[in-house]
Order: sequence, then structure tokens, then C-alpha cells
Amino acid sequence: MRSIMLANRLHLLLPFALPAAADASTALHDIRSPALDRLIARATLVERVVGEDFQRTLPHERWVARQFGALPAGAAAADEAPLAPYMLRADGGDPGDATWACVQPVHVRIAHDHLVLIDPASLDLSDDEAGALLAVARPLIEELGVRIEAPKPARWYLSGDGFGSLAGASPLRASGRNIEIWLPHEAHSGERSRAWMKLQNEVQMAWFEHPVNEAREARGLPAVNSIWFHAQGAAQPVRSPFARVYSDAAATRGLAMSAGVGTGAPPASFAALSALSGDRVTVAPGGATVDGTGVATSRDPGGDTNGPTNGPTNGRTKDANGPTGATLIELDPFSAPYIEQDWARWNDAFAAVQTDWFEPALAALQSGQLLELGLTLCGDTGSVTLTVTRADLRKFWRRRVLASLFIE
Repeated sequence: MRSIMLANRLHLLLPFALPAAADASTALHDIRSPALDRLIARATLVERVVGEDFQRTLPHERWVARQFGALPAGAAAADEAPLAPYMLRADGGDPGDATWACVQPVHVRIAHDHLVLIDPASLDLSDDEAGALLAVARPLIEELGVRIEAPKPARWYLSGDGFGSLAGASPLRASGRNIEIWLPHEAHSGERSRAWMKLQNEVQMAWFEHPVNEAREARGLPAVNSIWFHAQGAAQPVRSPFARVYSDAAATRGLAMSAGVGTGAPPASFAALSALSGDRVTVAPGGATVDGTGVATSRDPGGDTNGPTNGPTNGRTKDANGPTGATLIELDPFSAPYIEQDWARWNDAFAAVQTDWFEPALAALQSGQLLELGLTLCGDTGSVTLTVTRADLRKFWRRRVLASLFIE
């Protein structure tokens, strides 16, 4: 028997790690990725979601919503990611059974004939600045009979009947683009919400020439001149297919918390993850695992249609919190450079993930320290999910290449 680390099934979720086919030659210029190439070549393709150009949510948002069962019954999953209540929970609030939307202060710049949203993260908005702007906006919001929770100064949560079934677009989906088609609209009729337009306009006027914005502009920073509505929905009973979750994303952390699963910030590297997983389980010959009671459980030898997860959704009956439960790690060094089309910085991030994660994960698979690795690589419209085991690495006839995964 040999000893392996507790996180013996690992799934990496990588938003914006998969460039569109049109950008691939630039994004991957001079990249050498032998470890990832080997993993992709031998992996089993679990799922390929192509997506559409005008979907309002992002592939990684839809993926986590589906994995945790956060979609309401009968929802059209193709463009649903009602994640605001889980974000609220991760930020320290209690969503209860109300419908919530996330609202963020943003900068909208004027182009020659349209308005363009910039990535909210690029604002570098301090808590003090956000708090001062919120103090002005709060009475305008409450005046409309809308409930507001703001456990984080730069991320607010609104709940009110006036917003009905309003559908908003993820900020990173709309960033860098003409905002006209991405503005909130009624999901069923396509009409703009008068309640939202009124609130948005009043906040914009209240912030015009606000001391916070005057000070920001004096420092050469963009003014905070609007608010952005997205992720509206009500919390559903969720269940985690993962034993533990590491992510900086509020939605992913909130889903894990709602499912009663431990969560934390992503480790800096595979080696750091191994250090966190100080406990060990023993693997018997043939791949059976022996838990702390000495009871052996054989691995599922069949194909897994939903990736390295546990529970009834994929036919496994093992407890997700047991020794064979998968660990989900969401790594997000790619979003900002992808949105800004800064391919040199994206390239650097890719090289770092190759060194810190792909190479050691491949070595761990080869040694038997890691039983299974899942990869979900996302772009801005689609995603690809693969799994690879130690046995897969010996399937030399599999020759998939990275270019075959690109989304058109």
C-alpha cells in the first residue's frame, strides 16, 4: 500500500484560460506547455460547451451554478447564473429566500458614438471611496422601496419587487463593449425596467462632481459614474459535488458555504495545496482507498459524465466529504488580461500556471499521489471540461491537441 494526500481528486476551474480561436495565435505566442499538452492529449473529454456571442453570463459562472444545483427548476440553463444570493452569503449577509441582484459601482466611458463599460476591478476603488458613494446612493435606493445590503462597500445587493425578472449581464461579459445590448431588461419581454433606469439615473446624477470623483480624477483615475446590475436570483437548496473548495470568487465561495463545504483562498501552487493536505489516506493495490477505519472502497471503474465529482449526479455513492472527495480550485490570473486583450500579460499568467500547477499535477498523477485531475478551461462564451487519470496517461493512442479545444 502507498500513502497519498487527502486531496486525491483535484479539479481546476480556470476562467478565461481558453482563448477564442481568433485570438489563440496571439495569446499563445511562443508558449511552451509540455505538461498541459500531455494532460490534454491523454484526457477524457467530459463536456464541451460552445456558447453564443450574446449570452449575458459567463461560462465559469454557469458551470459552478450547474455543479452545485443552483438553477431553479425548469430554468433554461443555457444562460442562467443566478448567483447574487450566494455572493451575498460569501460577503457576510443572509439572503434568506428573497430574490437578490448584485450591484457594483462602475465607470462607463464615452466612445465616439457609444458607451463602454470598463472592468470594475480596474477602478482600484478603495473601501473608503465606495463607502462614501454608497452613503449618497443608499437613500435613493431605499426611497424606491428597495432593500439594500452592502456587507462589502464596492459590492451591494438589492432586493425589490420593482426589479421583477430583470436580467443583467455579468460585468466582465460587457466590459470593453458597447453597453447598449447588455443593459438590464425584463427577461420575458425584453423591455427595459423603468424602476432600474430611474434608480440608475438618480445615482449617476448624485455622483456627478462628488468629492470622491473629483479627487479620483485629480489623481488621473476614472470617475465612478454608474452602477451595474447582474446575477439576480433567489437561493436554492444546493449540494456540493466537492469535498472542499478554494476560490477568491464570491459566487463560488458562497455556493460552497451554502452546501456546508469548507472553503478558502486558492493556494499559490500545487505544492502549497499538498502542504495544506497534511492528512493522508492509504491506497490499496488496485486503487481501493482505505479510510481511517481501515475499510477499503474500490474506485468507480466506469466513465464519469460529469467530471471528478461525487454524489448522485454522476453515479458515485461516495460521500463528497470522505477521503476520496474532489477538491475544487478556481484560479483566476487570466480575467483582467483577457478582457483588456493584454496577451503578453495573459501569456505570463499561462506560463506561471504551467509551472505552479500543470507540471506538478502531471508529476503527481504519474507517481500515483493524485488519482484524478479535472480541468475546466473557460473562455468568454464557452468552456471545455476534461478529466485525466494515471491510467489515461498510458493511452498513447490519444493525441488531442490544445488547438482542438478553442471556441470559434
